[in-house]
Amino acid sequence: MARIVLKLWLAVLVSLPTAVDARQSAEEAWRAASARPAVDTLRLVDALTLARSANPMLQAARLRADAAEARASQAGAFPDPLLSFGWMNRPLTDLGRTDQPMTMNAVGLTQRIPWPGKLGYGEKRAEHLAAAEALDAEDTEWQLLARVKSTYYQLAFMDRALAVMRDTRGLLRDFFEVSSARYAVGSGLQQDVLQAQVSIARMTEDITVIEQDRVAMAARLNALLGREATALVGALELPAPGAELPGTDRLMALAAEHRPALRAARERALAAVAGYRAARRALYPDIAVSLSYGGRPQFDDLVSLTFGISIPVFAGSRQLPLRREMQAMRLMEEARERDLYNETFARLAELRAQAERARSLSSLYATSVLPQAQAAVESALSAYRVGRIDYTTLVVNEMTVNRYQIESVRLTAEFQRAVAQVEAIVGTTLGGDR
Repeated sequence: MARIVLKLWLAVLVSLPTAVDARQSAEEAWRAASARPAVDTLRLVDALTLARSANPMLQAARLRADAAEARASQAGAFPDPLLSFGWMNRPLTDLGRTDQPMTMNAVGLTQRIPWPGKLGYGEKRAEHLAAAEALDAEDTEWQLLARVKSTYYQLAFMDRALAVMRDTRGLLRDFFEVSSARYAVGSGLQQDVLQAQVSIARMTEDITVIEQDRVAMAARLNALLGREATALVGALELPAPGAELPGTDRLMALAAEHRPALRAARERALAAVAGYRAARRALYPDIAVSLSYGGRPQFDDLVSLTFGISIPVFAGSRQLPLRREMQAMRLMEEARERDLYNETFARLAELRAQAERARSLSSLYATSVLPQAQAAVESALSAYRVGRIDYTTLVVNEMTVNRYQIESVRLTAEFQRAVAQVEAIVGTTLGGDR
C-alpha cells in the first residue's frame, strides 16, 4: 500500500510541472505556427484581389457608373430633326389631277434648337452626376475592402482564440488528473474533482460556440469574395499592431483630398448648380426651323423656310416650379456635402481613438499583464502542490491567463479592423503616414 501511495504522489509531483511545461510548449508552438505560413493560408492580399474582381455589389456599382457616363452625351445632344412627306392640295373630285397651282408633292425637315445654355448646362449636370457615380463606385470598393478586412481579421481572431481555448482545456484536463490523483490518496477533495470536470465542460461549451460562430463568419467572408458560402476558408493572417496612426487633423486632410465620397458629394453639388442654371433658362423659348420643298408637276417647284418659337404659356405650373425644385436640390446637395464632411471628421476621430486604445492595451498585455498572469499560475501550481491554496484559486489563475491571451488577440484584430475602416474613410492606405 505504501508503494502505491508513493507512486501516486510521484505522479502528482511530476504532473504539476508538466502542466506548466505543457502550457509553455503550447504557447511556443502557437508562436511558431503564427510565424510560418500554412499551406492552405488565405492571404489577405489574395482575398482583396478576389473581392475586387468577383463581388457582385462592386460590379453593380461600376455598371451604374458606366450607365451614368453614357447619359452625359445624351443630355447635351440636339433633339432629332423631323423629316416629313406630304401629298398636298389634291382636288377631292379627282385626286390624280396636277393642273392646280397649289398641287404639290412636298418634303420637309424641321429642327428644334433649344435656347443657348439649356443643353450646355444639362450636359454639365449629367457629367457631374456621372463623375459622382464613378466616385461612388470607387468609394464602394474602399468600403468593400474594409468589410473584407474586418471579417478577415475577425476570423483570424476566432482561429487564435480557439487555439488558446483548446490549450487551456488541455491544461484543465491535466489539472483534473492532478486533483483526481490527490483525491485518490486522500489529500484532495472530491469538490476539486467535480469542479475540474465543470471547468472542462464550460471550456468545451465556449469552444463549441466559437466554432459555430466561425462557420457563420466564414460564410460572410465568402459572400464578400463572391464565392459559395461553404467554400473552405483556411488559416488566416493577423499582423501585430503597427505604429501610431497619424493625428485626426492629418487624417482629415487626407480624407478631404482622397475620399471618394467627399469628392462625389462635391460633384453632386456642382451638378445641382448646373441644373439650377439650366432651369432658369427654361422660360426662354426654343427655336424651331423648318425647311420644305414642294414639287409641282405642271408648275415651278417651291421652297419654304419658316421659323417658330415656343411660348411658355404654362410657366406657372411648369418652368417656375422646375426652377424652385432645382434651387431646393442645390441647397440640399450643399447641406449633404457639409454633413458628410462633419461626419467624416467625427468618424475618423472615433476610429483613431479605437485603434490607439487597442494598440496601447495590446502592448500593455504583451509586456506586463500576461507575463504577470502566467507567473501567478506557476506560483499557484507550486502552492497547490503543497496544499497551501485550494483548487478554485488555481483554476481562477489559469482562466485569467486564458482571458488575457484571448483579449490580447482580440485587441490585435480590433486594431487592424479600425485601421481598415480608417483607410476606407480616408480613401488611401496609411503606409507612408505611419
